[in-house]
Amino acid sequence: MSSESECVLVTGGAGYIGSHTSIELLNAGYHVVVIDNLANSSPRAIDAVQRITNRSVAFHRGDIRDRTLLDKLFADHDVRAVIHFAGLKAVGESVAEPTKYFDNNVYGTLNLINAMRNAGCGRLVFSSSATVYGDAASVPISESAPTSPTNPYGRSKLMIEDMLRDICAADPTFSASILRYFNPVGAHVSGEIGEDPLGPPNNLLPFITQVAVGRRPELSVFGNDYDTADGTGVRDYIHVVDLARGHLAALEFLETHTGAFTHNLGTGRGFSVLEIVRAFERTSGTTIPFRIAPRRAGDIATSYADSSRAAHDLNWRAQLDLDAMCADAWRWQSRYPNGFR
Repeated sequence: MSSESECVLVTGGAGYIGSHTSIELLNAGYHVVVIDNLANSSPRAIDAVQRITNRSVAFHRGDIRDRTLLDKLFADHDVRAVIHFAGLKAVGESVAEPTKYFDNNVYGTLNLINAMRNAGCGRLVFSSSATVYGDAASVPISESAPTSPTNPYGRSKLMIEDMLRDICAADPTFSASILRYFNPVGAHVSGEIGEDPLGPPNNLLPFITQVAVGRRPELSVFGNDYDTADGTGVRDYIHVVDLARGHLAALEFLETHTGAFTHNLGTGRGFSVLEIVRAFERTSGTTIPFRIAPRRAGDIATSYADSSRAAHDLNWRAQLDLDAMCADAWRWQSRYPNGFR
């Protein structure tokens, strides 16, 4: 079936990655239906998606744990595939409230899969995470690396992965693409949508942009004594638009492949915290005050992806560089200093 007539359900589609993926789907000709409970997102993101693409989105406010709502949604829309982002993702919160994460992430996904199968919808692209690797023994990290998540959030992602593999093995009409991604950053080039965290950001770049715009006094750099070139942690940062396009490539891959497939999405190279700070200062023309703070428990020195399998199978590669990541993040934050709120 061509994208011109195909309807895709995006769960968590008002969120950071979901909204950017909805733009790519609409630009490719798909019809998009979004379900989001708005726990960590804003309906203004949906408005922005429609402005940017000049296309309409069928938005439903609701929770994927609500089976009655899901059944009605599948009955009302001819959904042929699902891209599944809806889930909680704060590591620290997951340690404090593990049952909340297993209920929302694992049970919510099982409920979604049952509704899909009941409706005869057999293709799912799942938003997983490099968190499932834990502290990998070597880099770059390939999909065959051992999985050993170190927190309930990561374990919830791995439990869903295992569940999907078992379901695909048992049901030849159901296929899943499992995408493990590294550190999404940046924003749409329009500056109309971007990362809009509730409360203090858990991730580096939105913290930097909030310092740059005056919402926070300084950046805390957690540890400068790691075994890296400048002593700060090294991570694989990927532009959110590249990541969104990876989901589109995975969706198209499932049109011709059956089973469960796992792919890393990253750039294949790492940048240190201080390299990110310097790149942001260079592209934005701002100065980012920072202080060195103690290491955080559980942080590792270096993590970056081997994404060669995605290049081979999905014909996908990250295209946007670090300067684009920083410039686009700054364009969004400077245009919307307080995000959508």
